[in-house]
Amino acid sequence: MFTRLRQLDKPLLGAVLALAAFGLATLYSAGQTEVPTFVATIWHRQLIWLALGAVAGFLMFRTSPRMLEWATPFVYGIAVFLLALTLFFGTGAGTAAGSKSWIALGSLRLGQPAELAKLAVILMLARWLAGLREPPATLRDLIPPCVIAGVPCFLVVLQPDLGSAIVFIAILFCMLLWAGTKPSLMVLLASPAIGLALAFSTVAWGVWIAVLCGLLLWWRPYVWEGLAVVAANVAMGVFALPFWNRLAPYQQNRLLAFLNPEVDPRATGWHVIQSKVAVGSGGLFGKGFTLGTQKRLAFLPAQHTDFIFSVVGEELGFVGVVVALALFAGLVFVLLRIARKATDPFSSLCVFGIAGMLFTHIIENVGMTINLMPITGIPLPFFSYGGSFLLACVAWESRQSGYAEL
Repeated sequence: MFTRLRQLDKPLLGAVLALAAFGLATLYSAGQTEVPTFVATIWHRQLIWLALGAVAGFLMFRTSPRMLEWATPFVYGIAVFLLALTLFFGTGAGTAAGSKSWIALGSLRLGQPAELAKLAVILMLARWLAGLREPPATLRDLIPPCVIAGVPCFLVVLQPDLGSAIVFIAILFCMLLWAGTKPSLMVLLASPAIGLALAFSTVAWGVWIAVLCGLLLWWRPYVWEGLAVVAANVAMGVFALPFWNRLAPYQQNRLLAFLNPEVDPRATGWHVIQSKVAVGSGGLFGKGFTLGTQKRLAFLPAQHTDFIFSVVGEELGFVGVVVALALFAGLVFVLLRIARKATDPFSSLCVFGIAGMLFTHIIENVGMTINLMPITGIPLPFFSYGGSFLLACVAWESRQSGYAEL
C-alpha cells in the first residue's frame, strides 16, 4: 500500500493540500464577525468533509480506470435520476433559496446532485469520445456528446440553477476540444448561444447573422448543417424574450445587476457592490487575517460561500489574491500535464474534463466578485463552504493523481 501511495503525483498533491489549507483558513476567518452566527463554526464541518474527501480520494485512487470506465453508465444514470428527483423534492439554499438544487431530509441537506452530475458527464463524455476512431468531424457527430451533457444541463436549468448549467456546457466544449474537434465546428455548435446573447439588440443580432452566413460560406459545412445552424440562430432571436421571461426573478435581477449594479444598490446590486468595496479596500497587503471590516460588520453577503474570495481580497490584499490564483493556476497546469502524459484516451479526457470544470468554477466565482461575471452562485473550489462540492474536488483530484502513472 505504501508503495502505491508513493506513486501519488507530488505537485498535484501539494497544490491540493495548499488550496485546502488556504481555503479552510479563509473559511475560519469568514466566521469571525462582530455578531457571532452559525458561520463561526462551519469550518469544523468543512474539516470533516475534507477528511471524508481524503478517504474517498484514497478509494478512488485505488480504483482501476477500467473499472471506472465500466461503471460510468451506472454513475451517469444515478446522477440523472437524482437531478430529476430534485425537481420534485429539492430545496434551495443561500443565494439560490428559490431553486430546487439540494436534496434534504428534514432540515438536513444531503448535497447537490448537480456536483455528482458534473463528474458523471465528464466520465460519460470521456467514455464516448475515447471510443471514437476519429474526432467528431460534422455536427451530426456532435449529437451524442451534446445529448450526454444536455440532459443533465436541461434538468439543472429547470431547478433553476443557471450557474451549474454553464459548467456543463463548458465541460462539453473543453472535452470536445481535447478530443480533437475542429474549432470551426465548435463555433457552429456555440452559435445559437451567441445568437441568444445578442438577440436583445436588433443591430447586434443582425450583424451576427451576417457574420455567421459569411463563416458558413467560408467553412462550407454540409448544406443541411448550414441550414440547421442558421435556423437555430434565427430561432434564438425569436425566443429570446420568452427565454428571459422563463428565468426566475432572482436570476433576472442578477443579470441586471451585472450590467449596472447602481440601478438598485440596496437590493439586486447590493452583493456585487459590497464585494467590490471589500476587494478594493484590501489594497496591497490587506487589512489583516480575520480583520476585514466589510466581513466583520456583515456588509459582505454570503462571505462563506459565493463571496468567500472577497474575504481573501479584503484581508490579504493583492498579495493574497495573487497567491490564491497562483495556486489555482498551478493545479490546472498540473492537471494538463497529467492529461497530456496519460497513455489511454479515456484517462486523458477525464483529467482534462476535471481541469475544465475547475477552471470554469474559478473564472465564474472570481469574476462575479469583481463584477466581471454575473452572479451565478457557483462555489470556489476548496474555499466555499459545501460538503458535496468539496468532497467531489478532493476525491477526484486524488483520482487524477493516479492517472499520472498510467
